[in-house]
Amino acid sequence: MPVIPVIETFPTAAAWARACATRLTDGLTASVKARGRAVFAGAGGSTPKPIYRVMAETSLDWSKIAVTLIDERYVPETSPDSNARLLKRTLLKGPAAAARFVPLFHPSITVDRSALIAARALAGEIGGIDVVLLGMGEDGHICSMFPGSPTLESLLSPHLQPTVLGVPAGRDGAAPSMERLSINLPYLVRAERVILALTGAAKRAVFESEAVGDPVTRPIAALIEAGVPLQVLWTETA
Repeated sequence: MPVIPVIETFPTAAAWARACATRLTDGLTASVKARGRAVFAGAGGSTPKPIYRVMAETSLDWSKIAVTLIDERYVPETSPDSNARLLKRTLLKGPAAAARFVPLFHPSITVDRSALIAARALAGEIGGIDVVLLGMGEDGHICSMFPGSPTLESLLSPHLQPTVLGVPAGRDGAAPSMERLSINLPYLVRAERVILALTGAAKRAVFESEAVGDPVTRPIAALIEAGVPLQVLWTETA
């Protein structure tokens, strides 16, 4: 039976950010040592910003590290909604600017076509993903795996090859508010280390509820069921 990860609690936002960054950079260091390269996939949103700032100051051979995203809004980097824009402004600075960035967004006619281009780019340029930083919404979504989305079943299927899929905008006010691109569950299953960074009492309660949900429809439960190497780090305030 799958084991629900213990939630590791940190007394301050600074301690939490340092712990998350250390777990991630230690994982990247191990991958570089083992294979001569490493691949990191990061989350968007406001939660990871302090983590990225600590990571950017860490002494690594960033030239041997490729960086991508776990998901992206279907917008160019010039948009304030772009996760690539966030990553470049917080992580890919200073020494970390030497890392190679592999975007998910590609200008195309449709989000599905853009996803196909991204899938080919990831498979061809970086292969698998070694280390992942996840966030979680208060609806329990991770990446762009939104409960109720028509692409959720495909994104959560453990039987597909690692890929990128297009996610349509929700209807009648349902999430997401705009089209997105997302890596799928098999990418997370094959990772060496996956950190879920959570803040606030509300998200802790959501995680605890989602962890015992139906893995067919609840992304957190699907991660646990699939055996993703998940570590959960939480602090009360960010």
